[in-house]
Amino acid sequence: MKTTILIHCNDQSGIINAVTGYIHKNRGNVVYLDQHVDKETDVFFMRIESDFENEEFSIESFKKGFQKELADRYNMVWSIHQAVPKPKMALFVSKYNHCLYDLLSRFNSGELEVDIPFIISNHIDLQPIAQQFGIPFHHIPVTKQSKAEAEDAQLELLREHQIDFIVLARYMQIVSPKIIDNFPNKIINIHHSFLPAFAGAKPYHAAYKRGVKIIGATSHYVTEELDAGPIIEQDVTTVSHTHSIKDFIAKGRDLEKIVLARAVKLHVQRKTMVYNNKTVIFS
Repeated sequence: MKTTILIHCNDQSGIINAVTGYIHKNRGNVVYLDQHVDKETDVFFMRIESDFENEEFSIESFKKGFQKELADRYNMVWSIHQAVPKPKMALFVSKYNHCLYDLLSRFNSGELEVDIPFIISNHIDLQPIAQQFGIPFHHIPVTKQSKAEAEDAQLELLREHQIDFIVLARYMQIVSPKIIDNFPNKIINIHHSFLPAFAGAKPYHAAYKRGVKIIGATSHYVTEELDAGPIIEQDVTTVSHTHSIKDFIAKGRDLEKIVLARAVKLHVQRKTMVYNNKTVIFS
């Protein structure tokens, strides 16, 4: 059995030795370990992968022992995750198809180790893509008047299928606390990023007019503060006076799908830890 343990607590001497010793005592083999100490807050972070070949290994017994022998002693916040079953990912989309196509292609090729029970959209435009990949598509329209009712329907589907996390693959709606509170640090969003920043419906047009020399994309966990959640992944590319608005948009969308895919992979591989609205991203 493969497991991944995530830990954070106040930095103290002997934590790594205690954790690896406990794994060894339970006849486990550490195959990968990464750790970080935030010197400003004096907080220790660790991610550790282990194999347990013992047929008598009990995850519940391991958890109880870990809590009693280590977590209580070091005042740890910790979690343990098994490689199987695969996490269940729900996709929320609107009309833009580039991120959806990219994620489904990666999923179809086996690159993304997830299950995708369904796709939710506030429009029907992308339904043929869902059909192409054989994934159920749920059209749930969202208006100012129906937003609360629409989110109730979304939550019902999310709970029915026991969804682990949500990806907003260019879902052009603000997600309310009703959804966010049920999936803390489990909703991943993607959006453009410019230096300087440009808000509004046509950011690429505004950036073009300003003559920016760099554009980018940011993927982050969703919080109640719009586009201000803990950042998971970012990337940039250069542009110049030779590029048209169409070039800006094409480059931006290419970045969006690449950055979103990286962020989803990091989340699925349990390589992200959120602390104080920032992320620790393990290698």
